[in-house]
Amino acid sequence: MIRINLLPYRAARKKENVRFQLNIFIGSVVLLLLLIYLYNNHLNGRIQNLNADISSTRAQVAKYQEINKEIAEIKRNLEVLDKKIKVIESLERDRRAPVHNMDSLYQLLVEKRMWYTQIEERGETMRVSGIAMDNQTVADYMTRLERSDRFQNIQLAAVRQYTLRGQEGLSLKQFDVNFQKRPIDPDAAEASKQ
Repeated sequence: MIRINLLPYRAARKKENVRFQLNIFIGSVVLLLLLIYLYNNHLNGRIQNLNADISSTRAQVAKYQEINKEIAEIKRNLEVLDKKIKVIESLERDRRAPVHNMDSLYQLLVEKRMWYTQIEERGETMRVSGIAMDNQTVADYMTRLERSDRFQNIQLAAVRQYTLRGQEGLSLKQFDVNFQKRPIDPDAAEASKQ
């Protein structure tokens, strides 16, 4: 029988097996390092994109904040203008009120029986002083005031005997009447303008 020594073959095969495993290990490590490098590059690219998006968003926010500041300034200016317009409308509406009040007082006057000596206006309150022929004339005047749509809360403050100088036989009545003006309806004021 012939004997063949297989030991060196096994040793050579074992060496080759170790070499193969070492090559696979080194290849795996290189492949793993290559994959880590590629994944790292991918993450760095995403980070750069996100940073670019963040800086772009910050620039847009800064731009919009400037626009918001301008809008807020415009709103403040509009509020100021609205207040000014309301004041102007109020002044325009109220500038005719004294003329209308005087006209109304003149129309309420009992002709040829009384006359005014003083008209005083303080805010919404008016005080009229005058001279009348008799008490009935003062009563008629107060009734006319009460029926008026421009005045309210009519109160007779005083009625006194009044005698003209040099006319001892002529007896007149001096009177004081207090009342308030009714609030002006803006729609009625607009209608009276036209």
